[in-house]
Amino acid sequence: MSASTWPPENPDAARLAPPAPAEEIPAAVLVPLFLAGDSLEPHVVLTRRRADLRRHAGEIAFPGGRKDEQDTDLNETALREAEEEIGLDRRHASVLATLPAVSTFVTGYVIHPVVASIPAGLAWSLSPREVDAVLELPVHAVRAGHGKTQIERRGMTFQTDAYLVDDHVIWGATARIIDHLLERLSAPGSERIELPAAGGS
Repeated sequence: MSASTWPPENPDAARLAPPAPAEEIPAAVLVPLFLAGDSLEPHVVLTRRRADLRRHAGEIAFPGGRKDEQDTDLNETALREAEEEIGLDRRHASVLATLPAVSTFVTGYVIHPVVASIPAGLAWSLSPREVDAVLELPVHAVRAGHGKTQIERRGMTFQTDAYLVDDHVIWGATARIIDHLLERLSAPGSERIELPAAGGS
């Protein structure tokens, strides 16, 4: 199940129809980070949803989905979903931190982001039903790409905050998760997320 199953919602629709707390569905995404290059620059891993899907085609998201009954906690949900979507063996992921939960309002999901360090240079195995590509984006390029853009969905056009990296547009719930990630990567003291130099567990 892709993180894009909760669509980056139309802010206007979100204001009109917020879900009741009882309707909230717990979910988690994995936010994989690794260091690469001579300068050990941090990179973040996202997925691009297949372009031929009926819903949310081509959208950018973190691997993730709703919590299953067999998941002991939301960390396990995030790790399991990353295994299913991009073939990330959970033994290669070392959980570093969690970020504030993000609600999707319209669809009623409460997404719990789990940040993990992984080794650089992993070979990905994509879910053929959901994932079109894995994106390994330098964090500095993501940060520099913050701005506003126009999105068209279901015949409606609206302006929203987004991250624009090359031809990739990251918006909605995924962009809000990235907001929190960038804050923690540059936070002072114990709040700062530090990646181990080896880039893995």
